[in-house]
Amino acid sequence: MAAMMSMQVALQSPTNPTFRRRDRNAALRPAAKMSTRIHRLIEEQGVVLMPGCYDALSAAIVQKSGFSAGFISGYALSASLLGKPDFGLLTPPEMAETARFVCAAAPLIPIIADADTGGGNALNVQRTVQDLIAAGAAGCFLEDQAWPKKCGHMHGKQIIPAEEHAAKIAAARHAIGNSDFFLVARTDARATSAKTGLSDAISRANLYMEAGADACFVEAPRDDDELKEIGKQTRGYRVCNMLEGGVTPLHTPQELKAMGFHLVVHPLTTLYASARAMIDVLKELKEKGSTRDQLDKLATFEEFNQLIGLESWFELEARYCNMKSGVNVVL
Repeated sequence: MAAMMSMQVALQSPTNPTFRRRDRNAALRPAAKMSTRIHRLIEEQGVVLMPGCYDALSAAIVQKSGFSAGFISGYALSASLLGKPDFGLLTPPEMAETARFVCAAAPLIPIIADADTGGGNALNVQRTVQDLIAAGAAGCFLEDQAWPKKCGHMHGKQIIPAEEHAAKIAAARHAIGNSDFFLVARTDARATSAKTGLSDAISRANLYMEAGADACFVEAPRDDDELKEIGKQTRGYRVCNMLEGGVTPLHTPQELKAMGFHLVVHPLTTLYASARAMIDVLKELKEKGSTRDQLDKLATFEEFNQLIGLESWFELEARYCNMKSGVNVVL
């Protein structure tokens, strides 16, 4: 009996090779997926259009404009927060902190955040995901680039082994647990080879879906034929990135739906529009010393106050001022 117990202990020991293989396979097995807000939006709408928002104000505008979801782009946040390009300079805590402000400013719509590579290995990925969940984000993109990463439409990208990223996706899935959080697995393999990049990207996307992703995202397809191929050959929900000036042709959500896509992200539209407007009005101000001839290009004082809900804050202030003066106010 003692010998049998000793053998059982040895087999269960982490130093036993058989145990290590069995334990590793169990760790990589995807956890059960939950039906999230993003799942329900896709089921209701067929295809979901998600504009980018990079701060609380842009998120509030996206919500007030009637969109049903939003996206925090790492590119846009690196530009707006750091004034620097999407070159691996933004950190996961900076994204999580911004997500907290963005989600608070647009509480009626789900916001997906760009988690880049997750901040390191599988353990870093779990912390990144948990931080985004705590910030109120409804999901994240997690990509297979090597660090430091670059914008998906820039040259010079490198990718990690597919199995390594699959393990990071599995780690993210376990960190999510039963939270309302939609996990998108992104691959940048298309840019690594003109000959085999697309087929490699499709294989990777399917592997990441098996590892536990809710949707796959093949970044930077070059033309409509590639978009259609992705729509046919990848499994599950699919994401498409519409970047003005990027390598992928621009399409409407309905056109992309016909190709097999479910989430359409416009990550930089608001950033580029804001930058263009500021360049133009500041040029006018610099040259003429006044904006009095350009007021049609600006929101009015009243319009902007309405946008940020100023009147509701006056009402709230009055309610509590009345309480201080001894008036019984029903809250």
